[in-house]
Amino acid sequence: MLEKKKLHLSKKEAKLKAANFCAYQERSQKEVRQKLYEYGLYRSEVEDVLTDLIMEGFVNEERFAKIYAGGKFRIKKWGRNKIKIGLQQHDVSAYCVKKAMLEISQEDYLATLEELTTKKADTETETNIFKKREKISRYLIYKGYEAELVWDMVKDLVH
Repeated sequence: MLEKKKLHLSKKEAKLKAANFCAYQERSQKEVRQKLYEYGLYRSEVEDVLTDLIMEGFVNEERFAKIYAGGKFRIKKWGRNKIKIGLQQHDVSAYCVKKAMLEISQEDYLATLEELTTKKADTETETNIFKKREKISRYLIYKGYEAELVWDMVKDLVH
């Protein structure tokens, strides 16, 4: 079996590679920290390099949170609950999670929920109206939408 060689970069090389890693796509501090450890840096070096990257604007937790939330909502059509969980898994602060949630307007949110409900209702083959509503609701709650909103929307749209 081939064993992966452990990288041992200097602090300067690691910082350069990490800057390129961040320039390619917005990254969370957790992702950058993990990458720096992969480069073979020690804890103190990782924190020094991460601090430099933050100071130079390569890593910005609030910017990451806003882009993450906006992208997951617009592209994957995730609900707020699933987005919050995703941000928490990236160790994003509660303040930044709150700021990110403001990126999603209530009007767009409800329109997307309505679109998903209608689309799922059209493809659902269940004939029993109660089972059909339950299946659609379960799907939407899994996508991260709030249960109360889902049930109200499903009751209004699925007949």
